[in-house]
Amino acid sequence: MRALIDLIIKNKHWFLFILLEVISLVFLFSYNGYQKSVYFTTANDVVGTTYNVISGISSYIHLQEENRNMEAANEELRKEVYELRQQLDALQKDSVERMPALPSQYHTVPAQVVNSTLHKANNLITINKGEADGIRPEMGVICSSGIVGIVYMTSLHYSIVMPLLNVNSKVSCRLRESEYFGSLIWERGYANVAYATSIPRHAKVKKNDIVETNGYSDIFPPGLPIGIVTGIDDSSDGMSYRLKVRLFADFPTLREVSVITDYFSPERRLLEDMAIDPAKQDSVLISQEKKKAEEEAKRKEEQEKRQKAEEDIIKAELEKKYAETMGAQTSDNQKTEKTDTVR
Repeated sequence: MRALIDLIIKNKHWFLFILLEVISLVFLFSYNGYQKSVYFTTANDVVGTTYNVISGISSYIHLQEENRNMEAANEELRKEVYELRQQLDALQKDSVERMPALPSQYHTVPAQVVNSTLHKANNLITINKGEADGIRPEMGVICSSGIVGIVYMTSLHYSIVMPLLNVNSKVSCRLRESEYFGSLIWERGYANVAYATSIPRHAKVKKNDIVETNGYSDIFPPGLPIGIVTGIDDSSDGMSYRLKVRLFADFPTLREVSVITDYFSPERRLLEDMAIDPAKQDSVLISQEKKKAEEEAKRKEEQEKRQKAEEDIIKAELEKKYAETMGAQTSDNQKTEKTDTVR
């Protein structure tokens, strides 16, 4: 403290000089507008530059921490991109391999599942489309990943579907690679497992083979996916294979379905019924002859109408030409009479 006091006393003229300079600068910048504006402008520049330098130094000090945060965020984004690519590849694979386009004669009616059972032997599914939408019994039902079942009963606005998860369900199927065919049945238990039976012993079967419809019925067109082989066993008699099939259709979460309609199925079914029951042939032949007679009478009636229409057109044209001819002759006669009168 004594040293500080001695320093001040020793350099008192310098401290007095600095004090007087400060007082003079304060008066100068306080009572002169130009000097005041210059001071504030310069002070703002200095302060701004100082803050900028301080901010740069602070940013540089925290740069390593920012880099770590950015790297963590980039890693999260890379994981999300990878997961999205996996999902996209799976969806594209499902859409390309599992559900091919239906033939042109088949049409679909979209519907929603309003009720379903999974724990019973005779499970059923209720959908919100019925006869008013063109749905009839024995029409096939599919979803985006595979077949679902067959329409069992219909009302005006609702339908009952017998799904693959029903002990009474039996769908013709085949192996996509070898095209050997059999029947798909359900034996209760899991909601995603069924069994393909009657597959010949000489068929080349392996796990992960695709099971699909074979088109032998008019309910499903050929090539619609059903499931994938996950197990290979022998049948009870040892004469064929019994394949464990994991179904593509996810019945516990099933909400959207489509009903397949086939405009050619009544004719095919009628022909097959005639072959099975010859007694139906007479009634069918009579109805066909009656239908042919009605079509012939209708054709003749339409032909007569066309002929009459053509005759009416020709008659109208002749009358028009006759009227034009008579009008021209009348005009010539009037001109001749006027000429005679002038003479």
